[in-house]
Amino acid sequence: MKVRGKHVLLSFVLLLLGFIMAWSYQVTMEQTGSSSNEYEETQWRYEDELRKQILDTEETNFTLQSELLELQAEIRQLEQELANINEEEEVRSKNLIEDINRIRKISGAVPVNGAGIEVTLQDAEYLPNGENPNDYIVHEEHVQKVVDELFVSQAEAVAINGYRLTHQSYIQCIGPVILVDGQASAAPFTITAIGDGDTLTASLDILGGVKDQLVNEGITVRIQKLPSIELNPYLSESG
Repeated sequence: MKVRGKHVLLSFVLLLLGFIMAWSYQVTMEQTGSSSNEYEETQWRYEDELRKQILDTEETNFTLQSELLELQAEIRQLEQELANINEEEEVRSKNLIEDINRIRKISGAVPVNGAGIEVTLQDAEYLPNGENPNDYIVHEEHVQKVVDELFVSQAEAVAINGYRLTHQSYIQCIGPVILVDGQASAAPFTITAIGDGDTLTASLDILGGVKDQLVNEGITVRIQKLPSIELNPYLSESG
């Protein structure tokens, strides 16, 4: 009976121990499962937050890129407008310089050289008997007609017997000679003009033009093109 009682007591102890171990294992598993679920939930929230930050960053980058493209387009437009302004200013400056240089040439302020023509006016070679000799010599009006026609035809510079003319020059007749700005000069009169030779010659040779008028008045007129002519400044400005 004593042995049997010990067996029963040992069996009860082992049963209780097994129950305690089983209960402890279950509690441990429940705690482990709960911790695992909490970890997974925390990890999911963290990844979700990262994805949201990435999306926000991508949206911000897209907005910044759009603004950058707009600014670049505005800069290109401003650069083009600035280039157009500079080009227009350059053209205006170039035209202004050309006008100034042309005025200086016409006014006789600077020396001029270039191609052009030479017009020689000479008294009539033949004087009919009984005619007035004064009607067959070169007068200031003949010279003035040639000079006016040359300037109208865009001559850059004109001189009479080497005397450079300006827009204020005057020609007077004093007996057998003429005065060019007070400088006496006698026939033959050589009028040189710098400019386009074809244009200047054509303006004088036109039918019924200056040359025909002078020839009809008994004046001998010779016109020739020259590849190079040099004219000094107007006397009063060159010293």
